[in-house]
Amino acid sequence: MTASSTRRATATHHRLAAAGAIAVAGALILTGCGDQTDKGGSSSGSASSSNAPLASKLPSDIRKAGVIKVGSDIAYPPVEFMQNGKAVGIDPDIAAALGKQLGVQFQFENGKFDNLIVGLQAKRFQVLMSAMNDTKDRQNGVDSDTGKKVGNGVDFVDYFTAGTSILVQKGNPKGIKSLDDLCGKVVALQKGTTSEGIAKAQSKKCTKDGKKAINLQTFDTDPEALLRLKQGASVADLNDFPVAAYNAKTSGGGKDFEVVGDQIEAGPYGIAVSKGDTQLRDAIQAAMTAIIKNGDYQKILQKWNVTQGAVTESKINGGS
Repeated sequence: MTASSTRRATATHHRLAAAGAIAVAGALILTGCGDQTDKGGSSSGSASSSNAPLASKLPSDIRKAGVIKVGSDIAYPPVEFMQNGKAVGIDPDIAAALGKQLGVQFQFENGKFDNLIVGLQAKRFQVLMSAMNDTKDRQNGVDSDTGKKVGNGVDFVDYFTAGTSILVQKGNPKGIKSLDDLCGKVVALQKGTTSEGIAKAQSKKCTKDGKKAINLQTFDTDPEALLRLKQGASVADLNDFPVAAYNAKTSGGGKDFEVVGDQIEAGPYGIAVSKGDTQLRDAIQAAMTAIIKNGDYQKILQKWNVTQGAVTESKINGGS
């Protein structure tokens, strides 16, 4: 993977893929929403701690509170998005299954993607679930663009695999087939993501090859980038495959977008936990292992048509 590796991969966030203007047209298969500084989220259900099989593995303060606060950019369907005032999608469903094992609720709270790790380290959240790619830079607290240390880093409990896809207007009017076709063209995408890192690396390759750099336009949310593409103001949006596929299938009844080319730099999504919170990290890994074993995990992926991203085991810090 590139140093900046999907949704989401700078050290400050490599999203499975909208609320806002695009979601109105239709939210994709399987790299937001309103005021992203508020709590506007929801809780994923749980079994009571008295009968949850893995409750004893949690730190006592979390077990007593009965809640795990989850930071998430809730505008990335089908991974996470708002529906009738509630966070829904792949991540909330997985969180609910984990909650039944641990006897707690996972309470989703909305935030800008590139601020999530900062919020975790400031203890605003206890974990992050936001189609966030597990990368060495994030693990080590390194800014992917500068290579400088910017924080303490995080640990990841891996739970899904996805690469970046190129999303274009339906019919592919600009004839985009690969990253090389983006040289000298306008590309819109969400900032702070792995997709941004891939686009920046490709832009450097373009100039090295004697071509024009990519005209990169970045936005706080993916729906903003999708709107630019829909309007023809950009030729492509780079997105996590599940998100890209979901938008291609649903936006405008499937008439707005299509996915071109192969997935780029597939890697794991991880549930991020602060360094040092090893008991919480290990409890979540145990719960992930349990839902993979009991079949709940596979049922969730089948529900969202993203079984191609399934993992067979949950690793800690398995990203590269």
